[in-house]
Amino acid sequence: MYLIYLISIAVVSVLFGVAAGYFLARRVSSRRVDAARRLSEEILEEAKKEAETIKKEAELKTRSEFLKLQTEMEKEFRQREDEIRKREQRLIQKEENIDRRIDQIDKKEQELQRKERDVVNRELEFERKISYYNQLVSEVKTKLEKVAGMTQEEAKKELKQQVIDEAKHESAKMVKQIIDSAKEEGEKEAKKIIAMAIQRYAGDYVSESTVSVVSLPNDEMKGRIIGREGRNIRAIEAATGVDVIIDDTPEAVIISAHNPVRREVARLSLEKLVADGRIHPARIEEVVQQSKKEIEREIREAGEKAIFDLGIQKIHPELVKLVGRLKYRTSFAQNIYLHSIEVGFIAGIIAAELGLDEKMARRAGLLHDIGKAVDHEVEGSHAKIGADLAKKYGEPIEIVQAIAQHHDDNPESILGVIVQASDALSAARPGARKEMLENYIRRLEELESIAVQFHGVQKAYAIQAGRELRVIVQSDKITDEDSLMLSRDIAREIESNLNYPGQVKVTVIRETRAISFAR
Repeated sequence: MYLIYLISIAVVSVLFGVAAGYFLARRVSSRRVDAARRLSEEILEEAKKEAETIKKEAELKTRSEFLKLQTEMEKEFRQREDEIRKREQRLIQKEENIDRRIDQIDKKEQELQRKERDVVNRELEFERKISYYNQLVSEVKTKLEKVAGMTQEEAKKELKQQVIDEAKHESAKMVKQIIDSAKEEGEKEAKKIIAMAIQRYAGDYVSESTVSVVSLPNDEMKGRIIGREGRNIRAIEAATGVDVIIDDTPEAVIISAHNPVRREVARLSLEKLVADGRIHPARIEEVVQQSKKEIEREIREAGEKAIFDLGIQKIHPELVKLVGRLKYRTSFAQNIYLHSIEVGFIAGIIAAELGLDEKMARRAGLLHDIGKAVDHEVEGSHAKIGADLAKKYGEPIEIVQAIAQHHDDNPESILGVIVQASDALSAARPGARKEMLENYIRRLEELESIAVQFHGVQKAYAIQAGRELRVIVQSDKITDEDSLMLSRDIAREIESNLNYPGQVKVTVIRETRAISFAR
């Protein structure tokens, strides 16, 4: 019981403590609420005061800005008014100027009308005078025709001919003066450069033709070459594309072909067959194929050697082969391969003396006749063919132009002039080219016959193996100025009617003799 009493007292104590704590907490909370309410009221009051202050400041600031803006607008308005007044004054001044100009224009218009009336009157007077003068001229012409015994057209023709003759005479004088002046300036230097180029290079030539001769150990070999019913010789001609000529020449067979490479393949093949002794169609085809490979290798090596000797770089392999093919090509009995190398060296020397690109000149000189390697296969001149090949295989435009123009009368580029001069130097050297006696004599006769056809020519002589034509004229019919024109006319006629290697120099000689006797 006592334990229960103690528990009851403890429970009552706890409950009383809880109740006391509750009321105490409530009281504290009420006090805090009141304090917070008072604090909020104070904050609100301060906020209202601060808002009022801000409002007043804003109103003051707004008034200040308004006054400032109003002042600026008034100032701008005054400025615009001043500007408008100035513009009005300028407009008034312009109007006054326009009025003055209008007055001036009116006065000028009146003056022009007056002058126009004067011009019309003068035109009428001029037409009357023209009619009168035309009538007088017609009468004078009629009288002149009666006195002179010539019609108007005949007189015009005569006068025209006189003017033409005088113009030719004056132009001949001017041309002679220009040529003499150019010769004085350039002849010494040109001779020096050309002489130096010739001295610094010299080449040997081997004369070739369109036939090759193969020596045989005996005449019995001719029968073996012909074969049964001619099958061996037909096989050789079919495989090589040449003509094999077997005639009465002892211990020799002639191979004829315009294509020098085919001719060389046939010659080499036939020599191998003769040395081997086994001659039949199958063996012929085998030997021809071997010879073709050897010739192709020799062509490539020859092209590489020429390019190496001239110091040329970055050239297309096909052009290298074409250069090598020139080894088996001749022109006027001159080997084109050696000729091209020589032209390359001479062109390089001339370019070096003139301060130009020596390597470019050597390149153009070597390739100038590249078209002759295929001119028997492609239509057109070798210059055009060579230019097309050079362009096709990526050569510079300067090289292409020099190749195309190396036979033109007036090459456009300095490189074309150098190549043309080098080509002429190489071809014109003594022993470089040769021709048949009949062709040589006929060419000289044609040169002389062309010259003697011109008016005033007394005699003509072809000298220096046809390189120069001396023309002697009659001094009473040809003047000094006419001599210059005559030499040009003869040169043009030769260019139009003759085919000749190199160039022909035309020299007109006019001699005046005064003879008297002392008695």
